Amino acid sequence: MNKGKQPMSQQELNPSADDPHRHTRRTILQAAALAGLAVATGPLTLAATTQPAAPGKIKLGIIGSGRVGSALGTTWVKAGHEVMFSSQHLENDKELAAKLGKNAHAGTPREAAAFGTVLLIAVPYTALAAVGKDLGEMIRGKIVIDACNPIVARDGEMATAARERGVGLVSIEALPGARIVRAFNAIQAAKMGDATANTQTIGMPMAGDDAAAISVVSDLVREVGYEPVLVGTLAGLGKYLMPGTPLAGEHSPAEIRTIAAGLK
Repeated sequence: MNKGKQPMSQQELNPSADDPHRHTRRTILQAAALAGLAVATGPLTLAATTQPAAPGKIKLGIIGSGRVGSALGTTWVKAGHEVMFSSQHLENDKELAAKLGKNAHAGTPREAAAFGTVLLIAVPYTALAAVGKDLGEMIRGKIVIDACNPIVARDGEMATAARERGVGLVSIEALPGARIVRAFNAIQAAKMGDATANTQTIGMPMAGDDAAAISVVSDLVREVGYEPVLVGTLAGLGKYLMPGTPLAGEHSPAEIRTIAAGLK
């Protein structure tokens, strides 16, 4: 996969002197470049952090081990990470962990949250606020991959409200204090289990506000078989990371950058 640095625009390289976010923007773009991220063009105002990305293998807690959670967790176990699966069906999680071997574990959502240095939350969007409330301080300060989508046919009126307001903003409120990166939202779950078999480079659009968290999640995205493409902040283009938007479906990294450049 192509991991080369993407050229920065003149605005990104030379922000105006009266721009209060110029240092933050430069920090996030430099961090993205070091992580080998393909960055969508356009203004970025992400919150930089001094916490370094965790090197080597990490512990992952999966909150919601349905089709998305089980597919991604299985791939990460095979990549050498330790993964704890959790859901409302502990017996199913135990069976999955037993099949995957010593690096796979099963537990309750609270146990998975305590276990993981990085968490993947993949639950129906109606359950996201309840998950955030239940886990509380356990997720504060942790990297959380938000793979949840508001689906109107399943989640009803709250999904409509979340889509209209901006799913990234709603996720921030549901998971206070978490270092959220939205990813794995725009591609069907059925495609994730065999993504490493792709003969063409498929991009994975992502959104986040934390440079170090984005870097860690980018490595995990590559291990699943996709090339990460940072499209912007959670409150910005992060609202398009869900089914039914121009960023949904399989696109090359270049196509994602082109699509993102035309969105507001």
